Amino acid sequence: MLSPNSRYVETFVSGDEQVLLFALQRRAVPHRNSISYCENRQKVSLKNGLKILDLLASQGEGVGLVAIADALSLPRSTCHRLLAELVESGYVRQLVDHSRYILTMRMTSNGLEFLSLTGIADIAQPIIERVAAQTGELARLSLVDGEAIIWVGKADGHRIGFRYDPDMGQAARLSCTSTGHAWLMTMTDEQAIALVLKQGFGPPNEFGPNAPTTLKALLGFLHAARVRGYAMIDEVFAPRMSAVAVPVVSGSRCVGVISLAGPRVRLTAEKMHEYSVLLREAANELAQLSNMAGFPSRPPLGKG
Repeated sequence: MLSPNSRYVETFVSGDEQVLLFALQRRAVPHRNSISYCENRQKVSLKNGLKILDLLASQGEGVGLVAIADALSLPRSTCHRLLAELVESGYVRQLVDHSRYILTMRMTSNGLEFLSLTGIADIAQPIIERVAAQTGELARLSLVDGEAIIWVGKADGHRIGFRYDPDMGQAARLSCTSTGHAWLMTMTDEQAIALVLKQGFGPPNEFGPNAPTTLKALLGFLHAARVRGYAMIDEVFAPRMSAVAVPVVSGSRCVGVISLAGPRVRLTAEKMHEYSVLLREAANELAQLSNMAGFPSRPPLGKG
């Protein structure tokens, strides 16, 4: 007996001989469950594609298919299909040896185009450059973007001309950067912990010897930062490096962070205390300009 979801075709062959050929196929109008299944598959594919982009963004030398699939717990066939689609879309390219995949500049181009449209870079850059010139250190601006804070602008007081900065456009590691601490200090402990646990502490061997690896140690940094009014780290993000950062608060919300980083032999604790005054002045200027410049203004965590 035919399934109610099937159709049949009768075909008559020579003489009295009759042959029934049944073509089993889906109805012309998809069932609601079929539509839901397809939508779910599309969502999963989109999420997996974005995970691949995130992974490649942290690997400047490129990554092989097997390594990507294993890192993301994806079937290799699925990973290969998604990579092929990303290559076709222009977001990923395959290196000459055909063994590794690497991001193209398309994502960077899109991000820079967005920043240019908002006017953030044009208004903030002179302030960042002034701080860099006054201190002779690397000054950076980061902006809050949902549950991350992204480095979007910089000026180096010790260098002239082009300087490659691999962190530009990347999300700051919340647990061990002065930028992350300066943002987290504006929240409750519970909110800060939730964000750090979601991002993770990262492998300890990738950071400085003083990087916190427990919530208790991290909260010690944040409590001290709240008392001072700014974040300070010494050999936390990287060995032999120190940094100081101040949040940019517009109204009751932190919209960004301005920071200074440099070698600890030069950027000593005394210097960081001294430069915090300059950073606070710059943060106040940026806060006043934030509404005009189109700085992101997002609701506090847990409230939309």
